[in-house]
Amino acid sequence: MKPFTFKQFTIHQDRCAMKVGTDGVLLGAVTSLKTDPNSILDIGAGTGLIALMLAQRSSAEYIDALELDESAFEQCVENFEASPWADRLFCYHASFQEFYGEMEERYDLVVSNPPFFSESVTSGNSSRDHARQNSALPFEQLFEGLERILAKNGIFSLIIPISEERKVLELASQMGLFPFEILRIKGKPNVPFKRCILQFSYTETPVSEKELIIELERHQFTQEYIKLTKDFHLKL
Repeated sequence: MKPFTFKQFTIHQDRCAMKVGTDGVLLGAVTSLKTDPNSILDIGAGTGLIALMLAQRSSAEYIDALELDESAFEQCVENFEASPWADRLFCYHASFQEFYGEMEERYDLVVSNPPFFSESVTSGNSSRDHARQNSALPFEQLFEGLERILAKNGIFSLIIPISEERKVLELASQMGLFPFEILRIKGKPNVPFKRCILQFSYTETPVSEKELIIELERHQFTQEYIKLTKDFHLKL
C-alpha cells in the first residue's frame, strides 16, 4: 500500500487497521487552538494523523498519543519519527484506561476519533473490528478518564456518528463539560448528516452550531471543505 502524502508529512498505513480518512482529517483541521495549548493528547491515534496535523497547526511543546493495537502503535511511532516535529511527538502503547489510571499529567487539549460501532458485527478483520467497535473504549469510560487528565481550562474535541450526539452531550454534561462548538457533517447536499465534531470546555458559553458539506458531487469538494483542509492535502 502506498503511503498517504500530505503537504508537510507522510502517513504510512499498511499495518494500521483504520486508514487515513475524512473523519480524522476534519478533526485535525477543525479542532480549536484558541487556548494556545502547550500539551495535547490524542486518544486512539491509529496512524498518528490527527497528532501530526495538530503538530503542524500548533506550537504545543509536547503532543502525546495513545494506541492500543501493537502494529498501529509501531507504525504511528515511525510516522512521528519521520515527521518534522519528531521532538514534540510521543506515542504510548497503552489503553486509555491504563493511561489515565497512572498518568498525573493534565492536558490543555484532548482529541479523539473514538471507536464508533457498538454493534457486535465483524468484518473478518479482528484489528479493524477492534478499532471500530466501542467495546474497547465506551463513551462512559472516555469521559470518566477525561475528568482525570483534562486541564480545568482545557478543551476536548471528538468526532462521532450523528446518532450518538445526544448521548455524548448528556455524558459530557454529567461531567461538567459544556459544548462550545458543534459541527454537523454530511458527504453531499442531498444526504443525511453522518458525523458531528463536538468541542467541549468546563466553561459554559453560547454554542456555535455549524454545518459542513464535503462534496457537491464525487471529487468536487465544497469551498468550505477546501478552506479547512488546504494546508494539508496536496491536491487542494
